[in-house]
Amino acid sequence: MAKGYWIGRVDVDDLETYKDYVAANAAPFAEYGARFLVRGGQFTNPEGSSRSRNVVIEFPSYQAALDCYESAGYQAAKAIREAVSTGDIVIIEGYDG
Repeated sequence: MAKGYWIGRVDVDDLETYKDYVAANAAPFAEYGARFLVRGGQFTNPEGSSRSRNVVIEFPSYQAALDCYESAGYQAAKAIREAVSTGDIVIIEGYDG
């Protein structure tokens, strides 16, 4: 079974309130087996557009990635994030080769 991934690109307007989002998303991420592969860090954007923060989160399956996003716990965290940031999230199935 292929893993699932969230690819997020975010511009944060209020870092202090964004920390509340990070705290609130911890429980749903743990519940659905999320593991951060990329969380901020240095990057180069040689093509297209970018945002100031990039995140890649791995889940045990594509379904787990979808279920986490749709969960009540994550939706509550998302409400905090949306108030203080602008972003893009893609949920994608991994390649099993």
